[in-house]
Amino acid sequence: MIPRQRQRQLKGMGTQLLLIVFSLAMVYPVIWWVGASFKGNEEMSSPNIFPTDWLISNYIDGWNAIPGFTFGHFFGNTFLLILGVLFTTLISCSIVAFGFAKLDFPLRNFWFSLVLVTLMLPSQVTLVPQYVIFHDLGWVDTYLPFIVPHSLAGGIGGSFFIFLLVQFMRGLPRELDEAAKMDGCSWFGIYWRIALPLTKPALMTVGIYCFLWNWDDYFGQLIYINSVDKYTVQLALRMFIDSQSSLPWGQLLAMSLLSIVPAALIFLFAQKHFVEGIATSGLKG
Repeated sequence: MIPRQRQRQLKGMGTQLLLIVFSLAMVYPVIWWVGASFKGNEEMSSPNIFPTDWLISNYIDGWNAIPGFTFGHFFGNTFLLILGVLFTTLISCSIVAFGFAKLDFPLRNFWFSLVLVTLMLPSQVTLVPQYVIFHDLGWVDTYLPFIVPHSLAGGIGGSFFIFLLVQFMRGLPRELDEAAKMDGCSWFGIYWRIALPLTKPALMTVGIYCFLWNWDDYFGQLIYINSVDKYTVQLALRMFIDSQSSLPWGQLLAMSLLSIVPAALIFLFAQKHFVEGIATSGLKG
């Protein structure tokens, strides 16, 4: 007869072993990806995870693979685009969320429901009308089609961000608003001095989501950006494909691996705020 404590230990070890197996299964593609980024084309079909000859030149040649540009230029373009989108998203969505959470105005619940309904609207439905509008405004081949909609609390994830912030702000004690109003503070002052500092966890979550979703927005960037000097990292990776010559898989995998580093670092170092913002957005004060 196995003692109960020993049974619990064996059960715990079995659970950990199972988690390790599943973790390795999930991590294996990334490990293969890292190894393949150092391989030559002739070794890509090899069953070995790691190459026999480690080609550091894949990273050097891939970095300078686009004539006239380096990937540093494309990374700079991507960060410029993301920072513009991130700043406008945090400001616009927090203002709209504050209005829904703290202000009383006619048909407030109706308008908020309308915002939530747009969560179910596929982006492909509005793609053609948006493109026509931006083309008529002369914004095609600029970053304005990405930044301007986010400055109006639209763009990728705008409705979700508003919902997330509204849920968080509703949990803030109303006594703080009443005390601020008694001290002569305006609604904008309450938003700026009280709501924003206390909403930091939710804002961090919104910022992480916004960064990741716009960093991966290949389709939108493909539609609106035409000039190579304005290309982002995602569009630059596409330029490795050439029907007239063989595809340098090692260089492509090396640059694609570098392309996920910023997003991975953002999530890694901001994970605490991300979890805190998600966990507290549904709580009431």
